[in-house]
Amino acid sequence: LQPTLLFCLQSRLKEAVQLLEDYKHGTLPPGVTNKELWGAQKIKQAIIHPDTNETIFMPFRMSGYIPFGTPIVVGLLLPNQTLASTVFWQWLNQSHNACVNYANRNATKPSPTSKFIQGYLGAVISAVSIAVGLNVLVQRANKFTPATRLLIQRFVPFPAVASANICNVVLMRHTELEEGIDVLDNNGNIVGSSRIAAKHALLETALTRVVLPMPILVLPPIIMSILEKTSLLRSRPRMILPVQSLVCLAAFGLALPLAISLFPQMSEV
Repeated sequence: LQPTLLFCLQSRLKEAVQLLEDYKHGTLPPGVTNKELWGAQKIKQAIIHPDTNETIFMPFRMSGYIPFGTPIVVGLLLPNQTLASTVFWQWLNQSHNACVNYANRNATKPSPTSKFIQGYLGAVISAVSIAVGLNVLVQRANKFTPATRLLIQRFVPFPAVASANICNVVLMRHTELEEGIDVLDNNGNIVGSSRIAAKHALLETALTRVVLPMPILVLPPIIMSILEKTSLLRSRPRMILPVQSLVCLAAFGLALPLAISLFPQMSEV
């Protein structure tokens, strides 16, 4: 999750991988410390896919999720969204999420590209439909004052994104429920496939995808509604966007480790 790992050079990555290989085979050079080994492990886990051993494209690494995702979150939470801007930001967000999901997928079993496309289209359609539908309902709610209507509209992205995230996970990985996923013994050896393990993995992933956008898309509207009433932002409206960007960045930095830490990468069943 550490954004600075995005700037890790290829030569440093090779050194880290070689150091871990030496440790695995008991051929470590003298003087190598535990701190250096853990540092090498952190670099490898941030850049190399654990199943394919391939380098993950920089914008889709978990360490790049915050810097590349924050501008999209700011766009999602812009006030007074038009129909076109709502569709654009929801599409861009789901496109980014789909690529991150695919780049960090469980690759123990081959998955056809059609499943990825199916999940992507399902997520985009559900996100856009829910966001546009809720915005239309809010606009037609005559009982709300303009200020209340604007405040409610700021919370529309969360149910749209959360629902689309679940749709994305289910559509892209539902074949795992039929075929199962690889299960390992205590020594890391594959002992077979399990549909029960797949069900657990899919449920945990779906819950993570709901928890992740919660602080990102709920906290900033609440905080900004308070900050926009201060004399500082009232007298300097141009500062609203930079301040909102900082609030979104802070919320993103809080939400990502929280969501990922809900469940371990390797679970027992």
